[in-house]
Amino acid sequence: MRKDSNGFTLLELLVVVFILGILAAIVAPKIIGRTNDAKVAEAKVQIRDFETGLKLYKLDNGFYPTTDQGLESLITAPATDPIPKNYRPGGYLEQKKVPLDPWSNPYVYISPGQHGDYDLSSLGANGQPGGTGYDADINNWDMQ
Repeated sequence: MRKDSNGFTLLELLVVVFILGILAAIVAPKIIGRTNDAKVAEAKVQIRDFETGLKLYKLDNGFYPTTDQGLESLITAPATDPIPKNYRPGGYLEQKKVPLDPWSNPYVYISPGQHGDYDLSSLGANGQPGGTGYDADINNWDMQ
């Protein structure tokens, strides 16, 4: 009588599961610990993208959108004063909607700003002004 040798034994499966568990225990904390760093970097990239769109908007129209017009004016032409005369068809961002920050909160846009022509911020992980660490605001004027 011949044994079928095409399968795995229970012992082999347990060894594989044990090794995978050890790898997960070593690798997971390093990956999880970097999630917030990645979100901060993503927020900075998005702020830079907004700044590029805002600069193009100003080049075409001679002014930045007002606070009331907001970042939505980079997607669709504002219907309130000041009305842009040379609004670019398709808007000024690649996306067809204004993205939220990496923590799913809206960006804060104020124009004219206290730190320049406009202030643009993500309120960080806690979604509240101020904070330290990952809760700290990410501001365009701090990224110069």
